[in-house]
Amino acid sequence: MIIRDIERAYFESPIGRIEISCIEDAIVSISFMNADAASSRSSYNQVLGRTIEELTEYFDGALTQFDTPLLPTGTEFEKQVWKSLLDIPFGETCSYIDIANRMRNPGAVRAVGRANGSNPIAIVIPCHRVVGADGSLTGYSGELWRKRWLLDHEARIAGKILL
Repeated sequence: MIIRDIERAYFESPIGRIEISCIEDAIVSISFMNADAASSRSSYNQVLGRTIEELTEYFDGALTQFDTPLLPTGTEFEKQVWKSLLDIPFGETCSYIDIANRMRNPGAVRAVGRANGSNPIAIVIPCHRVVGADGSLTGYSGELWRKRWLLDHEARIAGKILL
C-alpha cells in the first residue's frame, strides 16, 4: 500500500475559513472550518495554489466553473452522484429526485441525499445546488446559512432570482 502525503491550505472566504486538502495533483477535500482552526501558510503546491485562485475568482463573481482536478473518495454510487452534481448549471438548483432521475434510479432519492451530504469537496462539487422537491433548503453540512449565501451569490452573478 502506498501512503501519500496530504497537503493542506486554508482560505478565508466571505462565509468563513475553508480547508483545502490535496494529494499530489488533485483535491481530495474542501470543507468549512471553525474560525479558530488551523492557520494558513504562504506557499502551496501548484494544485492548492490554483484552487485558492479559483475560489477567489468564484467569490469575486468572476468564475462560474472550476477546473481544479478532483479526487473525491467514496463508494461508486457516491461518485456517480457527485459527478451528476457537476452537471447542475451555475446559478441553478435541482432536487434530489431530479438527480435520482438523471441517474435512471428514481427509487434512490434517499441514497442520493446521503451521498450529497457526504460530498467531501464543497463548493467545487456543488452539493449546495440541491434543494428539496418543493424548492426548500434542506440539510447542508456547511450549515444552511452558507447554502443560502452560496445560492444567492450564484443567482446574483448569473442574473437570476432564486426563491
